[in-house]
Parts: sequence; C-alpha cells; structure tokens
Amino acid sequence: MEIRLRMRPLSDWTTDGTRLYHTRTFEGFVDAIAFVNSLVEPAEQLGHHPDITVSYNQVSITLTTHDAQGLTDLDFQLARQISQLGL
Repeated sequence: MEIRLRMRPLSDWTTDGTRLYHTRTFEGFVDAIAFVNSLVEPAEQLGHHPDITVSYNQVSITLTTHDAQGLTDLDFQLARQISQLGL
C-alpha cells in the first residue's frame, strides 16, 4: 500500500515493488547524454546513484537501494528530483 501511495506523484515511473523504472526519449544522442549528465548533481547530493542505460536517444533509469534489497525513501526522493529535470 505504501509503495502505491508514493508512486502517485511519479506518474512517469513504474515499479515492480523492489525497483523504480523510468525511460525518457530525446531527439538524439547528445540530448540523451545531457540528461544523463544532469543526473549527477541530484544523485551526488543524496548519495544515491541510479542504474542508467543509454541506447542512442533513450535513457532508462532504475532505482533501488541495494543494501536494503528494495525501495527506500532515497529511491523516491531521487525519482522526484529526476522527474523535475526539464531536459
């Protein structure tokens, strides 16, 4: 129940209950990499780092807390910050 409630403001994310997933598509590779670079500051500020896959103009992000073997508040905080990036 708590995960479902925390997902409400994250309409551009999905979850399997242990991970959060987000994919964003850009016009080209340069824009995709610019987005990846914009993830550095929020990830460093929280000390929580996403798994990132780049496929030309598409960036896929997975968030989970490996030490907790599932989702924690850090995952939801970072997902909110990533969703707010306007690139």
